[in-house]
Amino acid sequence: MKKKLFTSVALAGAAALLLSSCASSDNGTTGGGTSGDAITVGTTDVVTALDPAGSYDNGSFAVMTNVYPFLLNHEIGSSDVAPDIAESAEFTEPTQYTVKLKAGLKFANGNDLTSSDVKHTFDRQVAIAEPTGPSSLLENLESVEAVDETTVIFHLKEANDQTFPQVLSTPVAPIVDEDVFPADKLATDEEIVKGKGFAGQYTLESFKKNDLASYKAFDGYQGLWGAAKSDTVNTKYFANETNLSQAMETKAIDVAFRSLSATDTEKLGNTDGLKLVDGPGGAIRYIVFNFDTQPFGAKTADADPAKALAVRQAAADLIDRSKIASQVYKDTFTPLFSPVAQGFTGATESFKEQYGDKQGGADSAAAKARLEAAGVELPVTLQLQYNPDHYGDASAEEYALVKQQLEADGVFTVDLQSTEWGQYSKDFPADAYPAYQLGWFPDFSDADNFLTPFFVNGGFFNNHYESPKINELIGKQRVTVDPTERTAIIEEAQAQVAQDVPMIPLLQGTQVAITTDAIDGVVLDGSFKFRLGTITKN
Repeated sequence: MKKKLFTSVALAGAAALLLSSCASSDNGTTGGGTSGDAITVGTTDVVTALDPAGSYDNGSFAVMTNVYPFLLNHEIGSSDVAPDIAESAEFTEPTQYTVKLKAGLKFANGNDLTSSDVKHTFDRQVAIAEPTGPSSLLENLESVEAVDETTVIFHLKEANDQTFPQVLSTPVAPIVDEDVFPADKLATDEEIVKGKGFAGQYTLESFKKNDLASYKAFDGYQGLWGAAKSDTVNTKYFANETNLSQAMETKAIDVAFRSLSATDTEKLGNTDGLKLVDGPGGAIRYIVFNFDTQPFGAKTADADPAKALAVRQAAADLIDRSKIASQVYKDTFTPLFSPVAQGFTGATESFKEQYGDKQGGADSAAAKARLEAAGVELPVTLQLQYNPDHYGDASAEEYALVKQQLEADGVFTVDLQSTEWGQYSKDFPADAYPAYQLGWFPDFSDADNFLTPFFVNGGFFNNHYESPKINELIGKQRVTVDPTERTAIIEEAQAQVAQDVPMIPLLQGTQVAITTDAIDGVVLDGSFKFRLGTITKN
């Protein structure tokens, strides 16, 4: 390993999981943990890659959260960010965000963690720009400057970007060792484990992809979360919800987190010796309309913008979210009436205010009146597509109920179809579906992450929704420094989305974990990060 130019920095943020039967029982050799018994966490999440430049999914980030350091991170129990391995972080100019690192930080391999590593981390994200990676989160980054061994300046394209501090806590921002991670290509999982470029609460001792991961508390961690409370944590990866549920029911694992079916969650939560832990969830589900191919869409034979809007608004009148949440998901999801999930600053219930019975329920008479006023003959034929595998087994039941609601009193005739994710993910951006199911899990804890990716020039939906007013509002809120003024703009943007109906928000998920009675310290909060270092086993 080369000697670093600067002396310097180390951080932390660690974690993970492994089968307790395979875990080492040597206690106290690393970390500040108090529990000697290995903890086993079970999950169905899939890990794409351990390299932060090569993955942009929950399963991979669950590992990264616990083993890599971040400049900023979420305090336990909070959705706000604070300095993690950073000593301070602030705007020093409208387009300059300056971070001062803590002194004396090191990676688990003994290398200094300095501003050189920070610059390397972000430069390689931009240079590699892996299609499956998170580099798109750095769209506003112009360059990174390492001023001295502990000072980094992020030069931004757009001034006063109020989302940038949150970006530094996301999947694009785990700080990596420049001696382990190449500047122009991805590091392999094997190279990463061997290189031990970790500085979170845990180091990753071994890793068999989507099978087993073993973590050890790192005594060099100097981050926001403090010393890990358990020395060894293991994760076992399961192929499906049923296998995970069975392992939890028999106590072959200590914790089950993401994902259990609503039925299994209800059953396990009422099983002797087990307990349910829940918390706010940022995951949302919704229906998207393609403005070109929906009924009366821009590229249909009978194109008519006013009629197309009436169709979308009438559909919004007919959805009863409470029935979907209770009948399909046993209330593990809750009704959602805005594209911005509840719990985020600025979130409203704009769709409740404008549609249905204005109390959250459906109103078929209102839907009929809306369509008749626009000169639309009933019933309206609507092709609706859903995905049976990516969003869980209950999607089929969910969309059968959506179809039933849309067809109430003869307003719509719904042609309901499903396609598996491999093809579905290619089809919806290619205008194959007039209306279709999607879901979202936020990258960071700010309302902007439910607005910019969705609605600016059609967003990742690729649904041809373009609104100059929405573009203006979303751009304005992102650079508005005054919190009260910014919140008002976010609220106005949600009202406009509800008026235009490029999508219909349906449900917001809660975070749920099942543990044995011997487990304490599972924290599910607004950061949406699963921290291994808070968990203890009695």
